[in-house]
Amino acid sequence: MTQQVTEEQARQVAEEAREQDWTKPSFGKGVYMGDLDISLIYPQPKLDPEDVARGEAFLTKLRTYLEENVDPLQIEEDAKIPDHVIEGLKEIGAFGIKTKPEYGGLGLTWNYYLKALAVAAAWSGSLVALLSAHQSIGLGEPLRIAGSEAQKKEWLPKLAKTHVSAFLLTEPDVGSDPARVQTSAIPTEDGTGYIINGRKLWATNGAIADVVVVMAKIPKREGKRGGVSAFILPYDAEGVTVEHRNEFMGLRGIENSQTRLKDVFVPNEALIGGEGAGLKIAIQTLNTGRLALPAGCLGSAKWATKQAREFASERFQWGKAVGKHDAVAQKVAFITASTFGLEAILDVSARLADDNTNDIRIEAAIAKLYGSEIGWTIADELIQIRGGRGFETAKSLKARGEKPVGTEQALRDSRINRIFEGSTEIMHLIIAREAVDEHLAAAGDAIDVKAPAAARAKGAANALKFYAGYAPKLVVGEGNDPRSFAEFGSNAKHLRWAERSSRKLARSTTYAIARYAAKLEQKQSVLGRIVDIGAEIFAVSAAVVYAKTLETEQPARAKEARELANIFALQARARAEALFEEIFDNDDDANYAFAQKVLAGDYVGVEEGVSDPSELSDLPMFIEDSQKV
Repeated sequence: MTQQVTEEQARQVAEEAREQDWTKPSFGKGVYMGDLDISLIYPQPKLDPEDVARGEAFLTKLRTYLEENVDPLQIEEDAKIPDHVIEGLKEIGAFGIKTKPEYGGLGLTWNYYLKALAVAAAWSGSLVALLSAHQSIGLGEPLRIAGSEAQKKEWLPKLAKTHVSAFLLTEPDVGSDPARVQTSAIPTEDGTGYIINGRKLWATNGAIADVVVVMAKIPKREGKRGGVSAFILPYDAEGVTVEHRNEFMGLRGIENSQTRLKDVFVPNEALIGGEGAGLKIAIQTLNTGRLALPAGCLGSAKWATKQAREFASERFQWGKAVGKHDAVAQKVAFITASTFGLEAILDVSARLADDNTNDIRIEAAIAKLYGSEIGWTIADELIQIRGGRGFETAKSLKARGEKPVGTEQALRDSRINRIFEGSTEIMHLIIAREAVDEHLAAAGDAIDVKAPAAARAKGAANALKFYAGYAPKLVVGEGNDPRSFAEFGSNAKHLRWAERSSRKLARSTTYAIARYAAKLEQKQSVLGRIVDIGAEIFAVSAAVVYAKTLETEQPARAKEARELANIFALQARARAEALFEEIFDNDDDANYAFAQKVLAGDYVGVEEGVSDPSELSDLPMFIEDSQKV
């Protein structure tokens, strides 16, 4: 039976699991608070020559392995990554890219881990899902975050070389709501461990895993806090059953499972980080792991850029290359500039992750949100450029003698990125919660409709005191000085825009809190626009900074980098300005009211005149019988 919890209970559980302290500076947080501190991301941390040499050597090895041993068309056709491919990836170290050498891994930086995922993604979406699910959200990351030294010594070497791992969190009736986790972990009477029962859904690698990290709820009892906890679970344990290998519209080769856990015993030593630490571990795992997903988006975007350029240059219509036609040229410009912008976001974020002096939870979340959304649009626009050949499968193209460009597959593969590891809607709420944290703390009881009148009055006074000191800082800044950011040359104008827009965004957020008070958290479309504007500001800043860094590190690319950053910034600024207009000038309320009437059945007439095949439970049998006739 599904556990019923109130919205307030669910929010409380999520809030308790959230990292609430900001012990390190955060460029991303500053973007939303009207404090664009470029010094936090520029100059970018320098890459260690030894790290670069080892990283580049592995990238070469990985590309060679893929080109010589992996047929992406076969993976798509068979809906499976061959066993020999998985074993080969283990042999070259692809399962332990960022695992430290003392635990048997390659010990590469975040920067090169993400570059490796981009290489894999350009070759096959299923491959990057295999590698990232194993290393970014599989058992290794929770162990690095909260595992004991004994757990690390036992499992990290296996994960680096021989064992495939997965992350078992989602359940059939539980998506992004941690308060409703149903899988239970009951302490044994003899105190030696726990008995786990439950069912887990959508575990990537779950159909072939050797070991997993599983989230299960321990009951609260005297002297023990209980709560959702993380366990190491070898997949050959008695009571573990893969009930179903899930199939999807894209990423056909991934081994994604629904797994049943029935009376599964795990010893005390399998508990990671203590009772009740599971949700914090899960959130921290996803915070860092989220950089892996946009890395895959970047690899696909780089591949799409190449395909768009080649086709638009070589395909002729109406007497000239299709890329000479304005409508197509606009798409080529969008794809190419967006790919550079995404690369900049990843490079800035990865170097911050390696440097470990900044809190990058907002940057990682923005990278995931931005990469998944813009990556989907890139794939869609590539199909439009290629026309009928974009809609045709690579297998069909190859069969009739054309280059097997899997454009439609790229679209199908990229669609899940807007859902994986936090849907776009959930990412908007996560980022918004972190971004307006100081605003909410200042407002306090003033926006809590359940607080007593006296407390709300006191909260209002505290809020006025905070904003009296805060608001003046949002009026004038570096962005108003035409001489500021001069070291960035012709792209300095984009950083001046970013600084001005950061303050404008903070003013808009302040007004939204004053206007909606406690109801703001229900205004998800408003929050989404605020978050998206911040994402564009961050992206513009990253693009300009990355271009400047390339001038130093790769002088031959200086002119190219400046021009790419400029075009990307122009496109991003236009998107942000449109969103600014829509924060308060929109039809959100009308749409919401209308949707509630739809859900109440007021407009079912729209649905009349068609049949729903999904409601015919015996349809497959019917088809089979009709074929016999």
